[in-house]
Amino acid sequence: MIRFVLGVEDLADTRFALSPLGETMESLRVLRDPGRYALQLPWRRDALRRLTGVDTTLLMALVGDRHAIPDHLTPRPEAFAPGFDDELAAARAAPPGRVRRDLLAVHAPGPPPAALADAAGDDTRVARLNDAICDELRRYWHIAVRPHWPQIRLVLEADMTYRARRLATGGARALFAGMHPNLRWDDGVLHIDKMIGRHTVHAAGRGLLLVPSGFAHKPAPPVSPDEPPLLVYPSRGVATLWRPAPADTTTPTTDDTGGGTGGGTGGGGDALAALLGAPRARLLGMLGEPLPTVEIARRLSVTPSAVSQHLKILHAAGLVARARDGRHMLYRRSPLGDRLTHPHTHPHTDPRTDRETTAEPSTCSK
Repeated sequence: MIRFVLGVEDLADTRFALSPLGETMESLRVLRDPGRYALQLPWRRDALRRLTGVDTTLLMALVGDRHAIPDHLTPRPEAFAPGFDDELAAARAAPPGRVRRDLLAVHAPGPPPAALADAAGDDTRVARLNDAICDELRRYWHIAVRPHWPQIRLVLEADMTYRARRLATGGARALFAGMHPNLRWDDGVLHIDKMIGRHTVHAAGRGLLLVPSGFAHKPAPPVSPDEPPLLVYPSRGVATLWRPAPADTTTPTTDDTGGGTGGGTGGGGDALAALLGAPRARLLGMLGEPLPTVEIARRLSVTPSAVSQHLKILHAAGLVARARDGRHMLYRRSPLGDRLTHPHTHPHTDPRTDRETTAEPSTCSK
């Protein structure tokens, strides 16, 4: 178990960030051990077909038998969304002593594999090995991860919006309780279960950095106890990245939004489709989490303009709320939209007062 001891100031300095290099490293775990990553198997099949000319032996050596990866190749993001080249430059500039420590720690207590044999050598050999690793990571990023990065980033940003809302409405306990079963918040300490390491890290004013990932299958803190508190965790919505869009089972329409109500419209799906029309009912069913227009369009395999037309109508009807997050306008079901999509899980509301009421049994008789 690894523990992060967080004070009041550390919680106040908790922030989210993206890491394209971190995602690239996390994806190597998927290539090495596909049995743990069912959701990412479509990506893995596609990547393996295109990884010609890449030294996969060297890259696979970066993942230990217990799935540890070198800390210096997952640098702490200094900005909300650093560029891949900036992060790779930081990894390349790591001192040889740190590179040696991190590469050997991944395979401890055993020796490193042959591809990393120079990690046990002098500083010159370690620096040369690190340069070769960074060169291969750049090739691998461009082939396997970069083509998917825009879609991955949208999912990760939607997750961060959801988590920030959890933190605002339920505090740290609600934030961590919903992230993963291996996380537990207790009296100012974040417990991370089922870890290789057994140590405690005192944040001591350094804050906590949370990094969602489309490739992680469980929380992943740094290997070394000397690193500041950072937690890579599995993002929500990852299954939508690799699965094909649902088939259109309705008569084609000019709005090009497909049909069906398979977006989580609950038991009242048919009635909701009759009220709103199948395309809008399906769209409303998707918006249990904040999503931008382009991501909704991608999931439905339709044009953003078609989605925008329906979102405008749903927003005007009070069924959808919207809020700007950086470059994107995020849409989510309003409380009224939630009651329509899941009528049996929400209490009745008096429209005159917007207060919850209990339905009285009918006293009418025939």
